[in-house]
Amino acid sequence: MTKKIAIQGIRGCFHDIAAHRFFRGEEVRLTQCNTFEEVFDAMTQDPDMIALVAIENTIAGSLLHNYELLRDSGATIVGEHKLRIRHSIMCLPEDNWEDLSEVNSHPVALMQCRAFLETHPELKVVEVADTAGAAADIATRHMRGHAAICHRDAADIYGLKVLQEGVETNKHNFTRFLVLADKDHAGKLRDIRQADKASLVFTLPHEEGSLSAILSVLSFYKLNLTKIQSLPIIGKEWQYMFYVDVRFDNLQRLHQAINAITPLTQELKTLGIYREGEQTI
Repeated sequence: MTKKIAIQGIRGCFHDIAAHRFFRGEEVRLTQCNTFEEVFDAMTQDPDMIALVAIENTIAGSLLHNYELLRDSGATIVGEHKLRIRHSIMCLPEDNWEDLSEVNSHPVALMQCRAFLETHPELKVVEVADTAGAAADIATRHMRGHAAICHRDAADIYGLKVLQEGVETNKHNFTRFLVLADKDHAGKLRDIRQADKASLVFTLPHEEGSLSAILSVLSFYKLNLTKIQSLPIIGKEWQYMFYVDVRFDNLQRLHQAINAITPLTQELKTLGIYREGEQTI
């Protein structure tokens, strides 16, 4: 069955690559969105729509706004994927290094390739809205003398020539993507018996030791806390929501831990129970 997947970006972007890596061997039909808000709107309009959204990068940190969108959406996390961020520089097939005068890409990608760009001071660096969009523009507008920095797969999609691969400065740069689905359809996309990770969000009373009490309970039930992220609660000064990821090896013990911490919170929501994602290039 074809998977309908909403992503932020166009074909060849890192969301596209991650979607095809996660659903390897399956037929995928993309809904390409300009913003993450549009991604979540697409899920609201079509309950069968799956969303894939970046949530964390090993260099840039958490995408805080996506945490808010996830919490407000009511969607369920059914999986995750960790994609190695590799950048390549590409141009029109008839161009070569000596023909280039300008390189285009998203500002974050350009920052991640700073060391490489410093070795090419002859290239004017121009920021654009999207990595794959830079490649698409060069191809469709036949922009001689321009190069794009993006994922290697974009070259095949848009008919460009790769001049050099692996131009990113840090070779240990990964982005973690969440796979989201309507809660009523989540069971079709994951086998809960193989789950080993859960994501929770909760608020706490503004009292001394309230967070410490939660962490102690999680430790008692032998859950491995892999991430904790706090976000301020708008309109409530100095109060926060806490997003946590935990690893577990016993589903019953996870449910026992959630039941145990619920009375200690003001509000608690399970965002998803799923299998930890693999890392790919």
